[in-house]
Amino acid sequence: MLSDSMLAQNTKKLRFSKNDVIGDGFRIYNGDCIDVLQKIPEKSVKLIFADPPYNLQLKQDLYRPNLTRVDGVNDNWDKFSSNDDYDKFTNDWLQAARRVMADDATIWVIGSYHNIFRVGKIMMDLGFWVLNDVQWYKTNPMPNFRGVRFTNATETLIWAKKSENQKKYTFNHQVMKQLNGGKQMTSVWQIPLCTGHERIKNKQGKKAHSTQKPEELLKRVILSSSSEGDLVLDPFSGSGTTCAVAKKLNRPSVGIEKENEYIKISQTRLNNINKNNYQHLRITEPDKKLIPRVSMEQLLLANLLQESQVIYTKNKKHSAVILSDGSIKNGVGRGSIHKIGALIKEAPSCNGWMFWFYESNNELVLLDEKRQLYRSRHGL
Repeated sequence: MLSDSMLAQNTKKLRFSKNDVIGDGFRIYNGDCIDVLQKIPEKSVKLIFADPPYNLQLKQDLYRPNLTRVDGVNDNWDKFSSNDDYDKFTNDWLQAARRVMADDATIWVIGSYHNIFRVGKIMMDLGFWVLNDVQWYKTNPMPNFRGVRFTNATETLIWAKKSENQKKYTFNHQVMKQLNGGKQMTSVWQIPLCTGHERIKNKQGKKAHSTQKPEELLKRVILSSSSEGDLVLDPFSGSGTTCAVAKKLNRPSVGIEKENEYIKISQTRLNNINKNNYQHLRITEPDKKLIPRVSMEQLLLANLLQESQVIYTKNKKHSAVILSDGSIKNGVGRGSIHKIGALIKEAPSCNGWMFWFYESNNELVLLDEKRQLYRSRHGL
């Protein structure tokens, strides 16, 4: 049950359709997402992941060189009469989604080159503020069989908050670093397409959903921008990947899906998940108050940095010299890495660990790597 969420309090036994599914930690509602979103309590959701129709507008079948037909996206739910029709649909569902987002919530929207630019423009017109565009680089993309274009190896995820003025939102920076071997994660995610045992098949042995996303993709989305117990919503639930990963990561979830066939698939999939088997996936952001502070002076004493060593800004436009007490000095003055960074940026504050770089093997490395190395060596 979603007893810890506003949604549960307002819709404890509510069903919008006879095909709705309510299970342990998840609900999947059958219906048009715009209609269902209007019935969900305002500001009740902490994270939205949306994989809307691509609006591919395919004109003909695609065949491989051996003349077998490619089982692509030709479902009725992806067909629109015109781009104007698609734009209106996009505007309507985004407005409905924005209404249910809490004041500190964020939204992720994924798409291909067919639709993501239209979606992004509409999001900005509605007041959403883009935080990142993440490129999902598919390590095993489908080739361009006709050989008339580059192989489409990426999809774009837009990560946004409700407005430019929204001050608070969740970003679990340290969790993402743990997933990335201790280094800050970039906006390019190398993840293979959903294949093998993870790909859900129908009774005929064919893929049950044409655009099923890999669980690794949703794991990064959910771990990066929500906490355990936060309510996650997917307005285009499909085969239930978002709800499945949310259950494994101990987040209550709501899915909305028009196709009853997909709801049945999702119900079976989710009921077969014992969330107690996935506690190892639930990486949590450490409490900053509990993380031992590390100073530049400590790094000098540990010989991780040296007196008179030069550090640089990312573009090497500015540099500074490290002094014996851990302060730094350059043309704008003498002080901490934070103070001098703020003076260079002409900003009220600056995180010097993420601003300054040191040189190693002719490459610039973030100064924070030295701090993390110190913590690792001292069991901090």
